[in-house]
Amino acid sequence: MNDPLILLGFLHTSLLEITSFSLAITMVLLNIRQSPWAWLFSISSAALYAIVFYDAKIYADMCLQFVFISVSLWGLYQWLFGGRDRQGVKVSRLSRKGWLIVIAIWLLAYGAITTILHNFTDSDVAHIDAFLTAGSLVGQFLLTRKTLENWHMWILIDTLYIGLYLHKHLYLTALLFGLFTILAYLGLRAWKKSLPAEQIILP
Repeated sequence: MNDPLILLGFLHTSLLEITSFSLAITMVLLNIRQSPWAWLFSISSAALYAIVFYDAKIYADMCLQFVFISVSLWGLYQWLFGGRDRQGVKVSRLSRKGWLIVIAIWLLAYGAITTILHNFTDSDVAHIDAFLTAGSLVGQFLLTRKTLENWHMWILIDTLYIGLYLHKHLYLTALLFGLFTILAYLGLRAWKKSLPAEQIILP
């Protein structure tokens, strides 16, 4: 299923990458609509992408997929039964203190993951892999809480991932993250409309 394929005469990919691609696109579209079903597609896509990234020697990103599976189960619970009324979490904003915590955790995780990759793997992209993996962990947590700023993070992270996947010749996945960047912007605009009136900000 992970045997090489060539699409349109130049796009090198595999059936496994195509399937993962399709599940991931569906996941983000459902996230924009705030549908809990998104988390089930997240689990399926992450499981398949773990194999894709293992073959590409993007080890931190591979391990990240297993974290995504665990976080997706938590996210599903939060979207269905979280919040004060147990009717699911609502869209909210991140405070200035929250941003400081997010940045601190991102940097600490980056340092830890970089050390692991340098010492225990043959990764040739340890720093960017670690940086984006750490950011994805934080972004995914914010997504489970329906924090609006998760979309800001995904816009940045997905844009940088495009370069990494092009470098690794995962062209279909690079295209996927280009689409993710666009969808993250659309998600940001859509979720702003779900904010309580006192939290609404201008674009």
